[in-house]
Amino acid sequence: MTDSKYFTTTKKGEIFELKTELNSDKKEKKREAVKKVIASMTVGKDVSALFPDVVNCMQTDNVELKKLVYLYLMNYAKSQPDLAIMAVNTFVKDCEDPNPLIRALAVRTMGCIRVEKITEYLCEPLRKCMKDEDPYVRKTAAVCVAKLHDMNPTLVEEQGFVELLNDLLSDANPMVVANAVAALTEINEQRPLIEVNSQMVNKLLTALNECTEWGQVFILDALADYSPRDEREAQNICERISPRLAHANAAVVLSTVKVLMKLIELLPNDSEFITQLIRKLAPPMVTLLSAEPEIQYVALRNINLIVQKRPDILKQEMKVFFVKYNDPIYVKMEKLDIMIRLAQQSNIAQVLSELKEYATEVDVDFVRKSVRAIGRCAIKVEQSSERCVATLLELIQTKVNYVVQEAVVVIKDIFRKYPNRYESIISTLCENLDTLDEPEARASMIWIIGEYAERIDNADELLESFLDGFHDENTQVQLQLLTAVVKLFLKRPQDTQQLVQKVLSLATQDSDNPDLRDRGYIYWRLLSADPVAAKQVVLAEKPLISEETDLLEPSLLDQLICHIGSLASVYHKPPNSFIDAARQPLRQINNGISSGAPTGLLDTVAHSTTSTTNSAQPTVIPAQDTLIADLLSLDLNSSIPTGASATGGFPAPSASGGLEDLLGGIGGDGLMGDNSSPQDMGHGAAMAAASANAGMGGLADLFGSTIPSATGGLNLPKQLWLDASKAKGMQLEGSVIRRNGRILMDMTITNKAMQAMSGFAVQLNKNSFGLFPAEAIQMPAPLLPGQSINVSVPCNTGGPVQRMDPLTNLQV
Repeated sequence: MTDSKYFTTTKKGEIFELKTELNSDKKEKKREAVKKVIASMTVGKDVSALFPDVVNCMQTDNVELKKLVYLYLMNYAKSQPDLAIMAVNTFVKDCEDPNPLIRALAVRTMGCIRVEKITEYLCEPLRKCMKDEDPYVRKTAAVCVAKLHDMNPTLVEEQGFVELLNDLLSDANPMVVANAVAALTEINEQRPLIEVNSQMVNKLLTALNECTEWGQVFILDALADYSPRDEREAQNICERISPRLAHANAAVVLSTVKVLMKLIELLPNDSEFITQLIRKLAPPMVTLLSAEPEIQYVALRNINLIVQKRPDILKQEMKVFFVKYNDPIYVKMEKLDIMIRLAQQSNIAQVLSELKEYATEVDVDFVRKSVRAIGRCAIKVEQSSERCVATLLELIQTKVNYVVQEAVVVIKDIFRKYPNRYESIISTLCENLDTLDEPEARASMIWIIGEYAERIDNADELLESFLDGFHDENTQVQLQLLTAVVKLFLKRPQDTQQLVQKVLSLATQDSDNPDLRDRGYIYWRLLSADPVAAKQVVLAEKPLISEETDLLEPSLLDQLICHIGSLASVYHKPPNSFIDAARQPLRQINNGISSGAPTGLLDTVAHSTTSTTNSAQPTVIPAQDTLIADLLSLDLNSSIPTGASATGGFPAPSASGGLEDLLGGIGGDGLMGDNSSPQDMGHGAAMAAASANAGMGGLADLFGSTIPSATGGLNLPKQLWLDASKAKGMQLEGSVIRRNGRILMDMTITNKAMQAMSGFAVQLNKNSFGLFPAEAIQMPAPLLPGQSINVSVPCNTGGPVQRMDPLTNLQV
C-alpha cells in the first residue's frame, strides 16, 4: 500500500492524538505517527508543537524512522533553536554508530541545521567523520564543511577544517576527492583560502576517470582555475582530460571544452598538438546539437562564444547549423547567428541559398533575422556582395511588407560598406516608399535619399512628403530627416531653400525633443555662419561600416570563455552582472562604517557619506525589523543635492540610487498628513501640522546636505512647507539641515493675518527615524501682522520609532 493515506488527515484534535502515538511503546505505532507528522509538515500544517516528542524518537535503530526524524529536525530547528539543542547528544552518538549510513545521515543533517547555538557542538563529530574509515561518510562530511563555512566562516578556519578538506584531496576514493573539490571551490568563492597547485592537479587528474559525472564537472571546474607552469604541463593536462569529450553528459563535455579552450591559449599557435586538439573539439559539440532543444540552445550559446574566439574549430561544420523545420524559434535564431559567423567565401553560396529559403518562412521574427543575415553576409564576404544584393532585390519583389522593410534597412548598411557600387537599385527602393511604416526602415530610406540626393531627381519631393507628418514621426526618423534635408540643401542649394527653412523651424521651434532641437540649432548656425564648414561637416566621408557589429568585446569574451558551461555563457554576461553579491548582512557591505561608528541617526548618515569606499558595493533593501540601522548603511553619495563632493568633482550615483531614490519624497498633503486630526490650534499653533512633502523632497533634503563643510554645514534654500491660506494666516518656510553635528529645523514664520500671533510650539508624531524636537521653540515676542521671524529648532533621533507609510512621511 502507498503512503498517500498519510496526506488525507484533516480531523480535529489531531496534534494531541499524534503526541500520544509518538510516545507509544510500540515501534510500529511510533513510526506511523512520525510519517503522519512529516505528511502534515509537507502539506504546510504547523506541527512544531510536537518537537520534543519527535526528537525523542531519534533513539532508534530503524534507519527509516531516523531519516524521518532528521527531516523534521531540519525543518523546525531554526524556529525552535532551544529545543534543537536536545538533539545534539544523539547526533554525537549517531556519528559513532557502527552503521556508516547512520553516521553519514547524522553528519548530513548536522550540516543542514543552520542554528548558530549548536554549531560549535558539531565540530568534534564532524572532525571524526572527516577521518572516518568509510568513504561514504567522508564524502558527506566534506560537503558539510562547505555548509558550515557558509554559516560561520571563522569557526571553520579556526577549527582547521580547510586543512582537513585539503587532506581529503589525496583520498583513495574518487568521490571523496570530488566532494572535497566541490566544498573547497564553494569556500574559495567567498574567500580564497587554497590555491590549486601542480601537486593537487595530479591528484585531481587521477580521480577524474572514476568519478560520477557531477564529480567530474567539479574537478574540471577546479582545473580551469589552474595556470600550468610550462607548455609541457599544459599539454599533459590536455591529453589527460580530452577523453572526457566523449562523455554522454553535456555538462562534462562543456566543462572539458572550457579547460581545453583556456589551455590552448597557453600553447604556441603553430604547433601540431594544437591542430590535433582543435580537430578533437568539433565532433563532441556537433553531437550536442542532436540532443533535446533545451540542451541544443545551451550548446549553441556556448558555441557562439567559441566561434568568436576560434572560428577555425567549426569552420567545416556549417551544415550542422542549418535550421530544421521543427526547431523551436530560440534554436533557429542561435543557429542563424552562428551561420553568419562561420560564413566565408568557400561556403557562402550554400549559406545564401539557405537564407533565401528561410526568408519565405511563416515566422515573422525568423524571416526578419534571415533577411538581415543576408545583408550581414554581404558586408562580411565582399566577393558575395553582388549575389546578396541580387537576393535582397528578389525578396523586395515579393512585396511582403516586413521583408521589404528589413531589406531596406540592410541595403543602407551595404551602401555604407560599398559606396558608389550598388546605387542603381535606389529607384527600386523608392518605388516601395509608401509601404514603409516602421521607424528603422523609414529612417534608412531617408538616409539613402539624403546620401544620394544628387542622383535622385525628385529627392526634394520625396523628403517633403515625410515633412507633412513630421511631429508624428519617431525621433529616429525626425533626426534622420533633418540631416537628409540639410544634405540635400548643401548639394542643391538653389531649389531647396524653403525646404531646409521649414525643417529647421520644425526641429527648433515646434519640437520639445532636446536632441532634435540641439541638432537643428547646430545645423542652423553652421549654415548661417559658414556654409563651406557646414559642407565639410555634414558631407564628410563616412567611416566604412565594420564587418561584425555584434562581436563581444575581447576582454569580455576571454572572461566568458572561462565560464563555458555556466549561466554566464548562456546570458553572454559576466557572472557579477546577474549574481547577487549581497549575500552578506547589509552592515558588512558598507566598509565605511567601522566598529567605532557613531550611533546617532544623523551621525551615522554623515559617517557613511563622508567615508570613501574603494569599490561601489551593491546594496539591498533591509528587512523591516532592522530598518533604521540598516537604512543608514546604504551609500548616500548620490543624494548630495547640487554641490560638488569633498574632492571637488560631482559624486557618481551609487548602484542603488542612494537613499533619495529608495525613499522618494516625504509624502502627504498638508503639514499633518491625512491620518492626523489635531484640534484647531488657532493662531497660537506652532506649525499647523503638515506632512512636509511640500518642501522636503526625500531624505537628502530631510537631513540637508549630508556632507559637513569646513564651516560646519551647508545651508539649503528654504521651501514652502505651509501656505498661509491653509493655516489662518501663518506661512511657514523651512528646511531640515545638519550643522555642527546637530539636526536643525530652520524655519521662517510669517504672519499674514490681521492680528498678532503668539504661543508657538512644535511637536512631531512618531516617525520612521525617531526624530523629535530637543528643545521648545524660542520666540522673543508675539509675531505682529506682516512680520517674519527666523527660528531654529534642534532635533534628536532617540524618540519613539514607528514605520510610516510611505517610509519618509514626517507628521509635524
